[in-house]
Amino acid sequence: METRADGQNLRFETAAITHPGHVRQVNEDSIFADGGRGIWVVADGMGGHRDGNVASSMIAEAARNTGRAASLMDFTEAFRSGIDAVNLKLLARSNGERQEIVGSTVAALLIQDAHYCCLWAGDSRCYLVRAGKIRQVSRDHTEVQELLDRGVLSPAEAAIWPRRNVITRAVGAIDDFQLEHATGVVKLGDCFVLCSDGLTGHVNDDEILARSRALSADQASRELLELALARGGKDNISVVIVNVVAREVTAVVMR
Repeated sequence: METRADGQNLRFETAAITHPGHVRQVNEDSIFADGGRGIWVVADGMGGHRDGNVASSMIAEAARNTGRAASLMDFTEAFRSGIDAVNLKLLARSNGERQEIVGSTVAALLIQDAHYCCLWAGDSRCYLVRAGKIRQVSRDHTEVQELLDRGVLSPAEAAIWPRRNVITRAVGAIDDFQLEHATGVVKLGDCFVLCSDGLTGHVNDDEILARSRALSADQASRELLELALARGGKDNISVVIVNVVAREVTAVVMR
């Protein structure tokens, strides 16, 4: 999809794709992309918990119901309010039983007035590719990331840590919930990549960089999905790519 960024001669070329992978019977990921309003989301229903697909779809629906606002700050607060409401609904659905958590990760990108806000909870990620380099804008809410930050584990040890998939923050998991966020300026040529851990469990950052900088959003999302599937596809896989361009393109591709 190609739409104009407010006040700038910029447009968004968007592709969004999701796949159950080779192992799981149900795709518990949900994606949402609306370049017209400047909002894109990946949500990963928590594997092993009941109704993970319901949790992630509620997040996508909250994004769908988030209207544009007078400023990016107001737009962001409207999205937060929607996710807070989902959190309360999921907590009620689990009846307060920790062993019956109905939850989901989320990674969201909002763009307005040539500025962006990435918001997240869990291990779904938001990347920014700019000037030939890739940067993870989000920071994983996982046990292994906390151990890395404290210097308890090295990156090599973290890669094989048995509890590396344990999430420390998710929508629907706790009462005192808050999305983490990061903001910045949108520049011509930027590429944002949102993805679930079904992608990053098989594909590294350099491989995401190589494809996202060389290919169209649609081609890059297809190739990243195919690479994850070729390497086992052990989890649901979702990828949303947003290219900031200055020319006409075609339409949103969602698969």
